[in-house]
Amino acid sequence: MKTIKSTLLALTLVATPALALDCDMPEAPTMPDGASSTMEDMLAGQKAVKAFQAANIDYMSCVENAMNAAEAAAKEASDDDKAAANEAYAKLVETYNAAVSVEEEVAGQFNTEIREYKAANAE
Repeated sequence: MKTIKSTLLALTLVATPALALDCDMPEAPTMPDGASSTMEDMLAGQKAVKAFQAANIDYMSCVENAMNAAEAAAKEASDDDKAAANEAYAKLVETYNAAVSVEEEVAGQFNTEIREYKAANAE
């Protein structure tokens, strides 16, 4: 859980260019505790993870569109503006990569909780 929070904080810090372009970063879902959750809790957690993943795909698509625009602007920028344009593009790439990392982290954490649920409910 601490890792997800720190990853989200990092994502927030690098997401500023994307947020300025109306890209809405989804909030990572709260994970059920596999060791003590009911089947219903786990199913609700799965639903929340899937909703997060769908929202994150939309978010990454928005960031990708901004990246494409920033890359085009960097290519067309004057020599004086090229460094700033390349920096804006690089920040958007970082934002996109951070979104991918958060999604992987959420999926991995949910898989861990599933294993813990199975271990706690093995008969």
